[in-house]
Amino acid sequence: FAGQALSAKYLSDNKGKLENKVYTVPEEIDQRIASIKLQAMGINIDTLTARQTKYLNSWQEGT
Repeated sequence: FAGQALSAKYLSDNKGKLENKVYTVPEEIDQRIASIKLQAMGINIDTLTARQTKYLNSWQEGT
């Protein structure tokens, strides 16, 4: 239900800015729902450091 409610709010907030087509749930909404659920379960996920993020985004090819 959270996904439907937050998606409806997103559509309302962006009225007039969106084309008349089917949209997937925006990533930020999906992440917010997951974060709230994990928090409710008492689970915390680490946040990547700037160095880790840079490393993850730097690869050019597989190993």
